[in-house]
Amino acid sequence: MGTGEGRMNYFIDPFGCVKNQVDAETMMAFLNKEGWVSTDAGQADVIIVNSCGFIESAKRESINAVMAWRAVYPHKRIVLAGCLSQRYAVELEESLAEANVIFGDKDISNIGGAVAAALKGERYDRSALAHAAAGGACSVDGIESALPERPLLSLPGSAYVKISEGCDNRCAFCSIPLIRGGLRSRTITAIIGECMALLKRGVKELCLIGQDIGSFGMDRSGQELPDLLAAISALQGDFWVRLLYIHPNHFPMHILAVMRDDKRFLPYFDIPFQHGADSVLKRMNRRQSAEDYLALLDRIRTALPDAVIRSTFLLGFPGETEEDIDELFDFQEKSSLDWLGCFTYSREENTLAYSMKNRVSKKIALARKRQVEEKQAAITKWRMERFIGRVFDVLVEEKIQGEDLYLGRLFCHAPEVDGSAVISSDAVLEPGSFIRGKVFARAGFDLEIAPFR
Repeated sequence: MGTGEGRMNYFIDPFGCVKNQVDAETMMAFLNKEGWVSTDAGQADVIIVNSCGFIESAKRESINAVMAWRAVYPHKRIVLAGCLSQRYAVELEESLAEANVIFGDKDISNIGGAVAAALKGERYDRSALAHAAAGGACSVDGIESALPERPLLSLPGSAYVKISEGCDNRCAFCSIPLIRGGLRSRTITAIIGECMALLKRGVKELCLIGQDIGSFGMDRSGQELPDLLAAISALQGDFWVRLLYIHPNHFPMHILAVMRDDKRFLPYFDIPFQHGADSVLKRMNRRQSAEDYLALLDRIRTALPDAVIRSTFLLGFPGETEEDIDELFDFQEKSSLDWLGCFTYSREENTLAYSMKNRVSKKIALARKRQVEEKQAAITKWRMERFIGRVFDVLVEEKIQGEDLYLGRLFCHAPEVDGSAVISSDAVLEPGSFIRGKVFARAGFDLEIAPFR
């Protein structure tokens, strides 16, 4: 097995959120240090499926990936890593024979041991599996050395920086604390070191992520996100900083002054409101009202008039009524969100909502989701109109083959989830670099850009 001087090859098949992506990148860094070589699945000795276990559809997708790889490559070794195997370690160890090793994400610095066990035809450390099944927390220790030099799976110019692990919010629908444990914040010193290393590698956009970055530091002395942003602001260079996933209950208002004073901090906020009906929010254990949410948006937009807001709505939560949906529509209109992701409720065992009565049928939940999405399409297009005629920095990401067009992003576009900037240019543009561009039109959710000279 392997190619060239006895080297062993691996392939990672990533699933789930960008926090899981950072885990995959970190696993790659550890494997590379141990002499493994990243390659395609056909050349790999070990295939690693980095799974998602957040909701039922994601679980099925990850399991199906293992089954599909086993069908295509009957004799290759397969490791199931990630959230799904962390949450259901013992069950999968007993039932999923297609995977040679169940690894989880408790301590991803041990990925070398997992792939070694797979190659030897051994099962991976059963004590680790038992710990995972008991709710063992994912570690933020032992990975710092790998983070700055990890391979990046993002598009050119962008990197995710995970500033914390786990969550203490205990929203009624959410299984994240069951998978990743409670909040553990990295140190500001470690995060700044990673940011400096990424900038030295030519990264132009640092996306700060965590399950709730507004809670950063609350497992120590209190909210430390303003302190972290102040430390990043002291770094030299031409780069963006994007903040993702701030729970509205913990929005640290002091960051607005830092962001106003340093334009490298993009006025883009990902705030998952989840609903707009107070009765649903209360059952979700969200602890704030729709009016509180609207007041928060008003404060952000007053401080930063160009602020772009992305949010998520969860449809079909137990007990949700047509009256609740009317309240949600009212909130949706008043909040004027720039971007919105909609999801239907997934009943997850051991969550607070699991035993709630008055469950909403999948059919009704999907119909409500479509209604919200249809209303949001018009809102988003209207919100994007305000950028026409203005000049912005644009992060170039890729060339469209055969045309004088490039794809990129403005500050109003988070990676992969929002629209794009479509750049018309007969000159050669370098992916991963900034240009100045003028928005001359909107095409659907995308903005059309001409280089500004």
